[in-house]
Amino acid sequence: MESAGCSAAAVRTRDMESQRDLSLVPERLQRREQERQLEVERRKQKRQNQEVEEEKRDFFTAAFARERAAVEELLEGAGSVELLEEAASRLQGLQKLLNDSVLFLAAYDLRQRQEALVRLQAALAERRQELQPKKRFAFKTRRKDAASSTKVGAAPGIPPAVESIQDSPLPQKAEGDFGSSWVCGFSNLESQVLEKRASELHQRDVLLTELSNCTVKLYGNPNTLRLTKAHGCKLLCGPVSTSVFLEDCSDCVLAVACQQLRIHSTKDTRIFLQVTSRAIVEDCSGIQFAPYTWSYPEIDKDFESSGLDRSKNNWNDVDDFNWLARDMASPNWSVLPEEERSIQWD
Repeated sequence: MESAGCSAAAVRTRDMESQRDLSLVPERLQRREQERQLEVERRKQKRQNQEVEEEKRDFFTAAFARERAAVEELLEGAGSVELLEEAASRLQGLQKLLNDSVLFLAAYDLRQRQEALVRLQAALAERRQELQPKKRFAFKTRRKDAASSTKVGAAPGIPPAVESIQDSPLPQKAEGDFGSSWVCGFSNLESQVLEKRASELHQRDVLLTELSNCTVKLYGNPNTLRLTKAHGCKLLCGPVSTSVFLEDCSDCVLAVACQQLRIHSTKDTRIFLQVTSRAIVEDCSGIQFAPYTWSYPEIDKDFESSGLDRSKNNWNDVDDFNWLARDMASPNWSVLPEEERSIQWD
């Protein structure tokens, strides 16, 4: 009897366990179904995100091509300052469109469109120069008491009026006369302190080239800034409405605020930067970045004139076109340590 009772108890226990297992089946199935639905939703969301990115790229590609064609057409047929100003305005819109696309464009596509934009900006500057009126040649008026006199050492047979033009000095390159009222700057200078005030460079294109051991201070709001072939220079510049370009520079210190910064073939240079888009380096080494710290009277007014968002600064968001590895930092640029950022600008 006792053995039969034990056997019956064991059977009841097994039945209870089986019933419990059966009761858990719906719970496991429900959990698996939830997991399956979550995975389906995750894949759906991923696919939707990809479609959104593709739509953004398609929209940008079409908009960029359309605006680029419009600017090229304006530049080709521009016969007046008004048409050039319209081309410049649309070019700024093209720059903004490109800035808004950096988050979803591949590095190669971004580089191609940046180069197209640089070519358009160069073509605009060239057309502006072509439309500048040529200076008229005129003889200087001589005083009546000198008209009848002959200058000592003058060559025989040369009238005094012509002689006065021959003796007049050539304009100095330090004055920044680049043949266009839209372009100003300095070139071929060494160990000098150079300045331009706001009234001289407002919304103009600034070109600085072949400078050595110079300090350049640009107070105001240029349209673009280009620094090429500079060595051992210090450049301080107010807010630039569009782009700053550096090329073939070394051992320089810069303080610049701009919409976009492009650096090419430059080494061992520190840049104190405010940029609303991002910086791009190519074929560079030893570039260090820190936040923009230069200040001067009227800088708030110049920022307002430039259209830059002063609260937005991507100074350490840098693209290196020579370094495509995403899991490792580029060796060609770095963040300047805080203890090395103290610098006397004046």
